[in-house]
Amino acid sequence: MNEPLAVTYIGGPTALLEFGPLRLLTDPTLDPAGSEYPTAAYTLRKTQGPALAVDAIAPVDAVLLSHDHHFDNLDGAGRRLLSRVDAVYTTTAAAARLGGNAIGLQAWQTVRLAGGIHLSATPARHGPEEADRGPVVGFVLTGPPPLPVVYVSGDTVWYDGVLEVGYRFHPRVALLNLGAAHVAAAGPSPLTFTALEAVELARAWPETTIVPLHFEGWQHFTEGRQEVDLAFQQVGLRNRLLWLRPGVRNVVRLR
Repeated sequence: MNEPLAVTYIGGPTALLEFGPLRLLTDPTLDPAGSEYPTAAYTLRKTQGPALAVDAIAPVDAVLLSHDHHFDNLDGAGRRLLSRVDAVYTTTAAAARLGGNAIGLQAWQTVRLAGGIHLSATPARHGPEEADRGPVVGFVLTGPPPLPVVYVSGDTVWYDGVLEVGYRFHPRVALLNLGAAHVAAAGPSPLTFTALEAVELARAWPETTIVPLHFEGWQHFTEGRQEVDLAFQQVGLRNRLLWLRPGVRNVVRLR
């Protein structure tokens, strides 16, 4: 395939990015609908299964894993997939726990991948500062033209660390983990982008196409497509959203 960027939405935070010669998978959540994940403080419940089976996603060159310690970013089947890829890029804490092919990155650290592509780790904050559920990391992909600059937020809220990503990289495409995720044990504030925060990002990054992820498929997501669409429509930015059909390979055309 010769297109510079294609994205296949698989469900929740999980998408397959074909970026130049590479096939990159974000936060793999591949267990079936109805799966439950009890912890000491709460239970996460998955309401939708993946749009594609693992074998239909393969081959994958690398996984971009925002963090490993929450099941809605790395579930059982997603964890088993990690051994089938060349590398897993993630936080330094997650790399220490996962071992093997996991490579930990600090914010702003950059590594060179195949085809002249560079992967940079970006700051992320998983909730308000006083109740951060981190550590987490986001990513920026850059490469030779005509490859666009692509931002993958991971689980974060809108704060000055994400704003700085725009100043440094000027992304043309942003895959945002939305959903305003909430668990009572973490307090009253959302732990991922709200619809209104996504609007703030769109205003701050006026040349960026917004690709929503992490807005359905889990019971603890408190906002979905309807809330995101409405927030963008109310400020005249609905055309900045690119909604992907699950399981369908979408070639991303820049605005």
